[in-house]
Amino acid sequence: MDVAVTPPAIRCAGVEHTYPTFQERSARIAAGLRALGVEPGERIAIVMRNEPAHLEIAAGAARLGASAVPVNWHFRHDELRHVLGDSDSKVVFAHTDLVPGVAAALPERARLIEVPVPDGTAAACGFPPPPVTGDHPLLDSWLYGHPPLAEEAARRPSTVIYSSGTTGRPKGVLRDPVGAEQLADAVAKFHEFFAVEPGGRTLIPAPLYHASPSQHAVLALAGGLDITLMPRFDAEEFLRLVEHHRIQQAQVVPTMFVRLLRLPKDVRERYDLSSLTSVVHAAAPCPPHIKHAMIDWLGPILREYYGGSETGAVTWCDSQEWLAHPGTVGRAEGTCSVVVLGPDGVALPTGRTGEVYIKPSDTWPQFTYLGDPAKRAAMEADRLPGYVTIGDIGHLDTDGYLYLSDRRNDLVISGGVNIYPAEIEGCLLALDGLRDAAVFGIPDEEFGEALAAHVEPEPGAALTTEDVRAHVADRLASYKVPRTVVFEERLPRDESGKLFKRRLREPYWAGRDRTI
Repeated sequence: MDVAVTPPAIRCAGVEHTYPTFQERSARIAAGLRALGVEPGERIAIVMRNEPAHLEIAAGAARLGASAVPVNWHFRHDELRHVLGDSDSKVVFAHTDLVPGVAAALPERARLIEVPVPDGTAAACGFPPPPVTGDHPLLDSWLYGHPPLAEEAARRPSTVIYSSGTTGRPKGVLRDPVGAEQLADAVAKFHEFFAVEPGGRTLIPAPLYHASPSQHAVLALAGGLDITLMPRFDAEEFLRLVEHHRIQQAQVVPTMFVRLLRLPKDVRERYDLSSLTSVVHAAAPCPPHIKHAMIDWLGPILREYYGGSETGAVTWCDSQEWLAHPGTVGRAEGTCSVVVLGPDGVALPTGRTGEVYIKPSDTWPQFTYLGDPAKRAAMEADRLPGYVTIGDIGHLDTDGYLYLSDRRNDLVISGGVNIYPAEIEGCLLALDGLRDAAVFGIPDEEFGEALAAHVEPEPGAALTTEDVRAHVADRLASYKVPRTVVFEERLPRDESGKLFKRRLREPYWAGRDRTI
């Protein structure tokens, strides 16, 4: 089959739906939700891995004027109960193997729709397809019991993404619905900044419960792109899909770069990646040596942006800009703007490090947090209306390019000196035999905080604590050398590469006053 002339479709692990099929199914889902009493402005939840049905359910909710809440399917017990209850989800869709946990956390009067796990999705995730429970309506029989909903909401609600909860329970980001003109503007910017033509072929390897892949999927659908989803990221499978489907554009996170680069050279060279014209990354700092290596491999097709679930992308840079400004996350585009403020709320001069405040595009929808307007207000700059912070520390150069040092909550203050763990983590990732690293502050009686590094070695690597400390000491100032080094079999990351540093840090601070 010639992929180049095949009509665009949405596929994942052996399941493929054409756009007409996708639209019919989402319209039936919209009708089914209305029959269950879901009203415009309300919410439904999706506790599922990546697959076409995930996107169809979200599109069906939007057609009705309701918001979908993609839930991290790793959540258990209280985590699920919090998100489902806090979002006041009226209907919850869950993969079969996740149904028991979801049913136990289901809010009163909420309805549960069971979604069988496709064979390919189960295989990719490493388990046999589970038999359906038979306790709840099954997605296909339920949706085909309703005629497609002909009408569509005039304003499209956004998905409600729950923050990762690094400083407490996660909060849902609720953005204003957008009209047709706003959506068209967003799609045009998507085509421009992601360097993909209408009808082009894109690959989404990260979980749809994260903001970036979720928004990517929404805009790709609105732009009529051919969409390939991965149930979970696997480095060689990523290369195989690029070759097989002649993928032109993909959005990834830096951890995926690390895993791709660690494939043996002969494996990387086995696949034809010449169709790729744009690889976009965001969501976490990318160590400069990793980005250099990716550009050397794929060519100058890497593009990067910075922003948040709340603000959308605010800064952008392509490979040429990054090579001219190594380490940058880009420069504000269009009507977006960036300023770096000191503790007194006054803008800092070029090169000075402080808290980063960003102003979203004039066409980006306003946002708040479900049930917590005070948190939204606390993000705003007192003297700069329209500017908010998402908790990052950084500086601007003379050309207006932004450089991030770390997250505000990850900043370590040791003996009055500010230390940014991201710099040390990037240094450690260049150590042969080290697969992953997490650096953070732990209690210290003399200095207030000291540095700890939890590291994940490559299988078979004979690294020692002194190897780790010496590697940092040879490259960074002495006060940046971790005092404590702990070897872990595996650091706590999800499929998108998100590191749950809080899980590592909490035991050190139990019973103490630091905000985790």
